[in-house]
Amino acid sequence: MFGCSLFVHNVAMTNTSIPFSTPSDVVTARSVPRSATAVAVAVRSTGAVPRMVGMSRRDLERHGFAGEVGQSVAIPRRDGATVIAVGVGERPSSEDLRNAAAVAVRNAQRHQDVALDLLSTGSSNSADARAVTEGALLAGYRYPGITAKPDTQPRFASLTIVTSGAAAVERGVREGRIRSRATYLARDLANTPPAHLNASDLEAIVIDLAPTHGFDVEVFDENDLEGMGCGGLLGVNKGSVEPPRLMRLTYSPRNPRGHVALVGKGVMYDSGGISLKPSDAFHVVMKMDMSGAAAVLSTMTALKDLRCRNQVTGYIVCTDNMPSGSAMKLGDVLTMRNGKTVEVHNTDAEGRLILADGLSLAVEDKPEAIIDIATLTGAAMAALGPDIAAVLGTDSKVVEQLSDSAEATGEPIWEMPLEKARYRKLLDSNVADMRNIGGPYAGCITAAIFLSEFTGDVPWAHLDIAGPMKVDGDESWRSKGATGFGTRLLIDAVTNWSA
Repeated sequence: MFGCSLFVHNVAMTNTSIPFSTPSDVVTARSVPRSATAVAVAVRSTGAVPRMVGMSRRDLERHGFAGEVGQSVAIPRRDGATVIAVGVGERPSSEDLRNAAAVAVRNAQRHQDVALDLLSTGSSNSADARAVTEGALLAGYRYPGITAKPDTQPRFASLTIVTSGAAAVERGVREGRIRSRATYLARDLANTPPAHLNASDLEAIVIDLAPTHGFDVEVFDENDLEGMGCGGLLGVNKGSVEPPRLMRLTYSPRNPRGHVALVGKGVMYDSGGISLKPSDAFHVVMKMDMSGAAAVLSTMTALKDLRCRNQVTGYIVCTDNMPSGSAMKLGDVLTMRNGKTVEVHNTDAEGRLILADGLSLAVEDKPEAIIDIATLTGAAMAALGPDIAAVLGTDSKVVEQLSDSAEATGEPIWEMPLEKARYRKLLDSNVADMRNIGGPYAGCITAAIFLSEFTGDVPWAHLDIAGPMKVDGDESWRSKGATGFGTRLLIDAVTNWSA
């Protein structure tokens, strides 16, 4: 469809040197198993304290515990399992329960057999069950590390969620396991040092995963990309000794209800190119500049198991951004896949250049909507902080569905204005159709305006996850390092997509 291509299908597994972490297995039971050495019990901020806690509300308050979300107190027992009272607030939402499960797991890390009694008796709410499962598993994540004997084993020998046994609850637990497994993959990839994960390495991983998870893969190398006119990706790659890759992943269920395209930024390491980044702590985490690509790939691994009824096409656009004698220079003009030309005014604004080619290809698929995800701008983090991603788009319905999924998954986003009428002129160039930066102000907005030039008439939304791509310490379900932010959000969005 796009010119030269290598179609890969049912390729034999290849070996990679990257250790992948394994989530703990989650089982459900109607009561706490005798083997459990720690039991987390939900305690509301009002009302009766569950008998299993073994303490009155007054006694709990003496320990500084009032039942608020995020609070916990461990109560050791001589003749039984340690009880961990976990606050869930007065009327716990799914997000409250997700955070409560994370608190419980972090307080039970010295135990191997843990039970979570956080769902009310008789509950038939799949969203709550999914949230508890996600909170427990995601808080239990740890990166194996590049060591002589990487620890890829699950944190817990057994993790039991006490439920009513209702079908909806069992379904929620199952969905939570699948979504968490996908997030583990996204975190592992983003945490991996750049010397262990370049574009070719990621290609091998994608090919490994495709047969198991029910999607097909097309791989485009540098020769293909030249024939396809992907000048943005090739331009950014000029300074690197590692070749680029663009991969098209396709999940096609029978009689699909809709079709959504995903595009992920995969800058495997971002030095800034000729516009070299300062050598500071943030430069070290530029291995995570491929978090958007990791989220797209991880999303694709969940669709078959979740029986997604929509067709999903994922584009993973991968390269390093390095300085060298052959590197892209300021003032260079690149020709993108859709024919538009871009004058380079900052080589560290490279993500939008490679996304331009990915978006152009996605348009040619004629999907009902395109969603791109990228660690794109420091301006988004400056505006919204480290916890909230920015969303901008050309279609309010797409943004609305993403916002619904953000609320459902606890991955917060905030819409910013796509002010083309006011700010498009900031991208004007004297020698090309546009330039790749718009000046010192409104950087998140001008970056999105740039991307919109490559989305045609297809409804489109852009997720800028530069802020929440990582955390510096354990926070609720977010474990130190890469968060895998956007993976569960995209899974929810594409599985529940309606045109």
